[in-house]
Amino acid sequence: LQITGLIFGGVGMVGTLAATAMPQWRVSAYVDGNIVVFETIWEGLWMDCISQLGIRLQCKFYDSVLALPPPLEAFRALMCIAVGLSIASFLMAIVGVKYSQRSKEGPQGASIFLLAAGVAFLLTGTLVLIPVSWTGGSIVRDFYDPAVPVPLKRELGAALFVGWGSAALLLAAGAMYCHCWC
Repeated sequence: LQITGLIFGGVGMVGTLAATAMPQWRVSAYVDGNIVVFETIWEGLWMDCISQLGIRLQCKFYDSVLALPPPLEAFRALMCIAVGLSIASFLMAIVGVKYSQRSKEGPQGASIFLLAAGVAFLLTGTLVLIPVSWTGGSIVRDFYDPAVPVPLKRELGAALFVGWGSAALLLAAGAMYCHCWC
């Protein structure tokens, strides 16, 4: 169970880092009957990208941190904290697993590391789930809102699905380590 938790936590950690760096949080939607599409627009936490005809990709980092909308600033902060906490959780889990296998005192000494790793994985999964789900909810709400112009409608990007998968793995790893502690 500890090794499975370590694998889930490691994959969740990598997924959290990938979801944070990926620019595909919001992807341009093609709602009208327009079949000819020359541009695909990606919006992420750090940059916007435009792919023209699938050949040329141009990305631009956001110019000013102060000009960003407050939710985007909060999502950036939550994802950065989640990345740091996932790395710390993974390291605590490694120490807990190694210490529990070599401990001559029984499970008491290792339980502190396993419990800390479990709680940290649960907190990390929650931190990832908040911005990813909030962004997904706003995309769906705006997509079905008739007041939003068609060129501004977006669809769920790949980074959101990576984030949801990572959050699920991190929560599962946290549950496994908390179960090991019990």
